[in-house]
Amino acid sequence: MSAYQYVVLRCVPRVEREEFVNVGVVLYCPTQDFLAAQWLIDDARLHAVDANLDLIAVRSALEAVDKVCRGDAHVDFGLGQRATSYGVRVGKDDQSTRFGFLKAPRSTVIQPGPVHGGLARDPAAELQHLLTTLVT
Repeated sequence: MSAYQYVVLRCVPRVEREEFVNVGVVLYCPTQDFLAAQWLIDDARLHAVDANLDLIAVRSALEAVDKVCRGDAHVDFGLGQRATSYGVRVGKDDQSTRFGFLKAPRSTVIQPGPVHGGLARDPAAELQHLLTTLVT
């Protein structure tokens, strides 16, 4: 059994109302070198929360999560550098860093929920189980 962490991805059409619909899951299992997301959009459920929600933008945001998981999100921009209180640090691209980015709180239409953990033999099967349990 391997330890993993996951976040549920929430679609929050109107942040000021604090209403959301679970639309996906990101699972990270470092011992099995696994970082992946699965998502499922139920148009009717999302439009019940906000009839004017741009579903194309929601799908685009979730596809961006997939790109981050695969390590493809920065391909056109390079890793870059960032200033820290200790000087300049070169960006690192590994699964841990990518999961850290995906689980960070944000105020956009797709937001991660709290980080949870568990144990699984097969992280891909566990990801599918979490999607079925928490999203559908």
